[in-house]
Amino acid sequence: MAATLSVIVPVRDGERHIADALTSLRANARADFEFIVVDDGSADATREIAESFRGDLPGLTVIGRDASSGVSAARNLGLAAASGTYVTYLDGDDWYAPGYLPQLVSAIERLGCDFVRVDHVRVTGTTREVRRAPEQRRGVVFPGRAGITGMGRLGMVDYPVPWAGIYRRSLAGQGLLTFDPALATAEDRAWVWRLHLHAATYAVASLTGVFYRRGRKASLTQVGDERQLHFLDAYLGVIHDLDGDDPELVRKATHNLCALIAYHHKLRGRLRPDVAATFDTRATAALREVPPDALAVVLPTLGHAREKLLRRFLP
Repeated sequence: MAATLSVIVPVRDGERHIADALTSLRANARADFEFIVVDDGSADATREIAESFRGDLPGLTVIGRDASSGVSAARNLGLAAASGTYVTYLDGDDWYAPGYLPQLVSAIERLGCDFVRVDHVRVTGTTREVRRAPEQRRGVVFPGRAGITGMGRLGMVDYPVPWAGIYRRSLAGQGLLTFDPALATAEDRAWVWRLHLHAATYAVASLTGVFYRRGRKASLTQVGDERQLHFLDAYLGVIHDLDGDDPELVRKATHNLCALIAYHHKLRGRLRPDVAATFDTRATAALREVPPDALAVVLPTLGHAREKLLRRFLP
């Protein structure tokens, strides 16, 4: 039987939580579902734990890598092995509610669009909080670009969580499901912009069956090395891709870039000293690549404090 859904699970050094993730997949298993675990060079027992589920989880494939190449490359490897009509992603420390995946497949089959995004539950310790996708109109099919709102307004490109959704695998033929392996952080931001820019249609469904575990010490969001500055490369890539496109979209991407520069500057104390020392240089170089007309419109909208800070980086 051909697979209806491929679930791609990238994981590295995840022995503490991978069994929870795979147990949740077992509670969602169906004869036409396949589950592809990509062990990204783990130094712990992650691969052995995943392999131990072979007898209990139909459709499980475990792909092992001897050295880590990052989550983007791991997702891409899983995508290359996928055969399903639809694809979704699950990080190795997150999990699904029982019966969630069949509902997710039913949603995209019912709506007939290129991809469907959903809400999720953010888990911090023992606290659980529902995080809703910015588009409040549910079960309505929109053009892909409708997910890109004007600057200062939340839109679907401001919800960069690829595991909260389901995607037609045919989008891979347009290069819309792969992630940039050069980005160790903010890869999801560049990915979601490309998806909304080039996919024809999308919708949002009211489902909350994916649980996102936040605040792990091993998470790259908690690490203060140069990878924290990859958001600059991510948004410059988006702006370059928009060359000659709708000026409003360029202003939106510029606004997001500027807001993140201000945010990371405020938290620069968490960066390694050498990375903090290069932050100003990298931020200055990034802002010089932004179209000046877009920057002139965006800066006054950020508020006095952030505008003053950002002008320090300009000639």
